[in-house]
Amino acid sequence: MLFLTGKCLCGTFDISVGDALRFLGPSYIACTLDQASASIHLLAAHSTCPGMSTSPISLPWLFLFLFLSALFCSSQADVGSAAHYSPPYLPTACRGSDPSQFPSSNLFGSAGEGIWDNGAACGRQYLVRCISAPVLGTCVPGKTIQIRIVDRALSSVSRPSRKDTTMALSTTAFSAIANSSAKFVNIEFQQV
Repeated sequence: MLFLTGKCLCGTFDISVGDALRFLGPSYIACTLDQASASIHLLAAHSTCPGMSTSPISLPWLFLFLFLSALFCSSQADVGSAAHYSPPYLPTACRGSDPSQFPSSNLFGSAGEGIWDNGAACGRQYLVRCISAPVLGTCVPGKTIQIRIVDRALSSVSRPSRKDTTMALSTTAFSAIANSSAKFVNIEFQQV
């Protein structure tokens, strides 16, 4: 449930969105989105404050402002590209021939040079989703997967379908977010 927290000129409030709409009404004069705490802070001028008279802004304007504020939220994800690679996957640059490095879901990948970080990428986990591809309809809409980096794309035993991508995904991981016949896709990825 989304909670509103803020300061009124005559006090503070911490209330759910539904309760705010029922009890406080459309009397908000300014609204900002605090992305660090993922809460909405409202500076309110409410007519119940003693000695204060305000001209209330209508509720539709408040909703419009909240909607537009949400559009400008900054994303913590990066944009890159992903190829795919097939077996054999062993040995890897991260843990050699140890098969326990692979997650049971087979959702793993090898790091491109941009995220390899001199081997520090080994074991990192990323949320990955397909955002576009050269051929329309390649991406699986709304599908996000979590992968683990187990190798370096530049030195993997199996060559990626395309060079110089941000990461190369296992065939299972790639086909979970995109049509497996594609050579590469553009992705949004975020370290977990």
